Amino acid sequence: MLVIDNLHAYYGKSHILHGVSMHVRAGEIVALLGRNGTGRSTAVKAVMGMVERAGSVNFKGEEIAGLKTFEIAHKGLGYVPESRDVFPNLTVRQNLELGRKKAMTKSRWSSEDMFRIFPRLQERQHTPAGVLSGGEQQMLTLCRALMGNPDLVMIDEPTEGLAPKIVAQIAGLMKEIVARGVSVLLIEQKLDIALKVCNRLYLMGHGSIVFEGTAAQLEADASLRREWLEV
Repeated sequence: MLVIDNLHAYYGKSHILHGVSMHVRAGEIVALLGRNGTGRSTAVKAVMGMVERAGSVNFKGEEIAGLKTFEIAHKGLGYVPESRDVFPNLTVRQNLELGRKKAMTKSRWSSEDMFRIFPRLQERQHTPAGVLSGGEQQMLTLCRALMGNPDLVMIDEPTEGLAPKIVAQIAGLMKEIVARGVSVLLIEQKLDIALKVCNRLYLMGHGSIVFEGTAAQLEADASLRREWLEV
C-alpha cells in the first residue's frame, strides 16, 4: 500500500534521511523504532511533503512524492503529528467534525465510534479542546485523523508522556483500526508498545534503516537493541 524507496530529506543544508526504503502492506501495523533524533519523524513528514525530499513515495500504486500535503491527505493518507495539534477554541465534537473531508459521503468512522473507544471524549464533547489534558488531546488528534477515513494512517509517538490506562486504550484503538481495513505506520520509541501491536518493524539509526524484521527477531537480538534502541 505504501512503498518508500531511497528517500532523502533535508532541513536547509542539513541532510537528515539517507536513502530510506520501507513498505507497509494493506492490513498491517508496521512500527518505525529508534532513539530520538534518528530521523523517524522526518521520515513521515517527508512522506507527507512537509519537508524538502528526494526519492520515491508510492501510495496505492501512485507516485505521490511531487504532491502537496493536502493533496496527499485527499489520496487517503492520514497523519497524526507528535505535537497533538488541536483547535483550542473549538469543542471536542467540533474538532472531530473538522476531520471529515468535504467531499466524503461515507466513512468507516463516526463520532459515536470515537466516543465508544474513548469515553472521556464523550464526557468532554462540548468542552473547548484547549483545556483538555495532554492525554485527552492525544485521543482527540488520533480520532480526528480517523474521521477523515484514511486508508493508511501514520501516527507519531502517540503514547509519549501518557498514563498507562490511556496507553492501553490507544493500543486497543490501533488493533481496531486494522480490523476496519486501515493500515498503520507507528512511529514509536518504546519497544514494549511496538511488540504488542505491530506485525513488522523497522529500526532507524542516523537517518537510515538499520534493521527490518519481526518483533520477535528484534526481541531476541539484545546487541541490536543496545546499539540502536536502548538508552
